[in-house]
Amino acid sequence: MFEQMLWGVLQVILLIMLAPLVQGFVKKVKARLQNRVGPGIFQPYYDIIKYLKKDAVVSNHASWLTTSTPYLTFTVIIAAGLFVPTIWNEAPLGVVGDIIVIIYLFALARFFTALSALDAGSSFGGMGSSRDMALSAIAEPALFLAVVAVLLEGGTTKLGQVITQVAEGHLNFLDPAYGLAFLAMLIVVITETGRIPVDNPDTHLELTMIHEGMLLEYSGRYLGLMVWASYIKQLLILTLFIDLFFPWGIATTPTLTGMFYAAGAYLLKLLSLGTVLAFIETAYAKVRLFQVPKLLASSMALSLLAIIVRVVR
Repeated sequence: MFEQMLWGVLQVILLIMLAPLVQGFVKKVKARLQNRVGPGIFQPYYDIIKYLKKDAVVSNHASWLTTSTPYLTFTVIIAAGLFVPTIWNEAPLGVVGDIIVIIYLFALARFFTALSALDAGSSFGGMGSSRDMALSAIAEPALFLAVVAVLLEGGTTKLGQVITQVAEGHLNFLDPAYGLAFLAMLIVVITETGRIPVDNPDTHLELTMIHEGMLLEYSGRYLGLMVWASYIKQLLILTLFIDLFFPWGIATTPTLTGMFYAAGAYLLKLLSLGTVLAFIETAYAKVRLFQVPKLLASSMALSLLAIIVRVVR
């Protein structure tokens, strides 16, 4: 019990400290693929520190919701991280929750973020929140179906047990259903992390923003917490993808040596997945907003096909 609590604390520290590095790495790779120098991989750390040092400017029309949402969102995302295995196949709170709790916590953070964007009465905040909530009505079911398509073979919604089965070869990676779920989950990863072709995380045009449009009313430490929470959520989505499809190298026993090698494998897989995302962003252009639901619908269709293949096989 003590070991699980210790590794749980270390996992929280890992999520908090590693999330900006992943963001910086993806931006750096994307810049190099576009023949640009780009910012350093540690630039997200500098940005967060700069935000946290500044005082926040709050609208006179805003209520307590605006000042409370950054702390609530940051806490909820960290809580979701305690249900996702990283370097050990047992999540700190895996015994009390499963994938349904993770998706619920993501939805809770999204709900309060969208609500706070409406709080100040800004037209751009309302535009961003309406777009985000409209897409979430499809993105969250797509995420759930993509995960269920993999968990169905394991017969449980506990991530730790399914990760162990995949790592030990009990689930066939060459299974057509597994491949369909892989493609469906990849589309969801691109959507949930706000990447091209769904969204452009580097844009500064209010008319094209989705997630960034909900943060326009924030500044100072509130903006720092919201940006940091978005980086951690991105890391959790990538980790979930790795856990379900590339869990090899994850530690099955909490030994110091096993954890050390698992941490190295985890970092390598994160950087590889970040490179793939940067390549996709460079190779494709942003699609029109009204085309995004069709992309997510294709993810849901692939997941349903994977589920049907598993059921009728």
